[in-house]
Parts: sequence; C-alpha cells; structure tokens
Amino acid sequence: MKGKCFIQGIGAVTAQGIWRADFFEQAREIRVSKAYAEQPSYKELIAPNMIRRMSKGIKMGIFAAQQALDEAGGEDLDGVITGTGLGCLEDSEKFLKNILDNDEEYLTPTSFIQSTHNTVGAQIALRLGCKAYNFTYVNGAVSFESALLDSLQQLETGDAQSILVGGIDEISGHTFSLKQLIGEVKSDGADETIRESQTRGVNYGEGATFFALGSSSTMESYAEVVDVCIQNRLELGEVEEFIDGFLERNKVERAAISAVVIGNSGDMEYDYYFDGFGQLFEDTYQLYYKHFYGHSDVASAFGMATAAYVLKTQQIPEEIVWKAGKQMPLNYVLLYNQYKGRDHSLVLLKRS
Repeated sequence: MKGKCFIQGIGAVTAQGIWRADFFEQAREIRVSKAYAEQPSYKELIAPNMIRRMSKGIKMGIFAAQQALDEAGGEDLDGVITGTGLGCLEDSEKFLKNILDNDEEYLTPTSFIQSTHNTVGAQIALRLGCKAYNFTYVNGAVSFESALLDSLQQLETGDAQSILVGGIDEISGHTFSLKQLIGEVKSDGADETIRESQTRGVNYGEGATFFALGSSSTMESYAEVVDVCIQNRLELGEVEEFIDGFLERNKVERAAISAVVIGNSGDMEYDYYFDGFGQLFEDTYQLYYKHFYGHSDVASAFGMATAAYVLKTQQIPEEIVWKAGKQMPLNYVLLYNQYKGRDHSLVLLKRS
C-alpha cells in the first residue's frame, strides 16, 4: 500500500522573524535589495562557545529544525534532508579570504569544514543524535523541491515514518555584490516591492524553513503533501501541458484547485511565466509570499509553509493575496515556482 506524507510541524527564520501564528498579520513588505533575516536568540539551543564559531546559515537551520520538531511534538527521526542553493557562503568567503591574506599558509580548518553545503544537515543531525539517513541537495532553484521529493519517496515506500526536511540560504557580502553587478539582484538603491517592480533582478532574502513530515495524519497536521514535480526547462507555451499532466497523474481536476501559490519575485525579465500560469487559474485565489521572504533558491520552502498554513487554518490572509478568486472550500493548493525561465516546480498540497 502506498504511504502518505503529512506536514506535522513548521519552523522558520526569516526577515520577518520566526514562524508564528500571526506571522502574516505582522509582516512588512520587503522593499530592499537584500533582506537579512531577523536573528532569534540561539543560546537556548546552542552552547555559547559553539555559537561564536557557527555561521548564521547553520544557526538558522538548527533553530528552524528544532521549531518544526517542537511543533510536531517529537524528535524520533528516520532522516534529515536539506536543500540549499549556495550553502554556507560566509564561511566559504572567509576561507578564501584567508587563503589570499595568508599566502596559502597557516590556515585554520574551521571555516573550510563549515563551508561545505551539507554542514547544516550534519549539524542538525549531530545535535539531535540522529544517525539515520542524511542527505543534502544542491540543485539551483529546485534544491528544496529535490529534498522534498526525496522525503516523499522515503515516506511513500515505507523506508521512513518521520523526516525533517528544509531549505537554508544566507546572504554574504562579496558574492552578492557580484550578483548585483550581473543584474541578478536589484541594486542597493532599489526601493521596489514585487507589485511595483519595473526593473531586472530580485529582492533577495535569506533564511531557513523546515518541516517535520510524518506518514500518518494527526489532529494537528497542517496538510498532506500529495506530489512534487520538477522540470528543468519549459517554454511559456508548455506550462499548461506541464500543469495538466501533473494534475492528471494525481487525479485532480484543475477546477478542484482551491488556491494557487506563485513564486513571483519582481524580476521583470522572467515573471511573465507567473503571469501565464495565473491566466490558467483566472477564477482561483492566487497567493504570493516572496514579498515577505525575498527570493532565494529555497524560498519555495516558505511558499509551502504559506500553503500549509492556509489549508490548516482554512483562511487566506489578505496580506498574501495576489489576486482574489471565487470563494470555495480550501481543499487543494497548488504551488508553482521557476527562476529565470528554468527550474520549474509544482507541489500539490491537500487538506489533511
């Protein structure tokens, strides 16, 4: 019998603070090119001597993971699966700078050890004493979806009963100055929201979003993760076929979708994909989230948290409405994301 996948808990560290019940009501729209995460207190989770040595990516991941586990009410894990687009950039830059400054001599290994992309997943597992399956996906803008797909398969085949999955990315100085030079990130003088944007590039945001997944539903479950689909390249005219094929495989009619969550980021060069997607769901509520989180390779993880919140509460906060649609019971939510015309992804959630 095919198993199922349910979201039991959510944790996040974002530019708006940590995940909480009134998150959307208190959130402020991002207008700056680089939205740094509002760092919580880590001293309850991490020893002071370790806090000093850890980059913010590791600390954010540990906090978000623990918050998701606390909400789910358990720490018995069969796997820790993470996604990241850029890894622990601060430590990477620090190590490379030390190479240049010290003429490749007398280098301390700490920054190098903590610069690898799987550091966050490893640190979470070490802290929890979890010796089970541990994997990190580095797959561009579908890094989180790749981790989620692995989690879904682990639960469906019965190889796991509970999995911690999440996405982490951080902002660093040198790398992002280069991203601004090539137009991927808006300039420091930009003052545009996603709705107002008339320029290339994105408002970038850092943070971590984690989910405690389980194979069985409980009264506190947020939603069921039905399916995940990834496609590297699609022309605009192929998006409809991509969506219909995905829904047909899951035996869901397009009209049954209660709301869609779109990953528009304010990049005028490529957001037309989201416009085309929205035209396929003209009468459906269209929701967005990057105006609160910012864009990153794993921002779609926060998009899934947004969709899960809507399904659990059966309410749509007006702060996340891109376009209103007809009122109907919130049973299915479809998420769509892409970046620069590549790395297209669909995630289907169902009310649990």
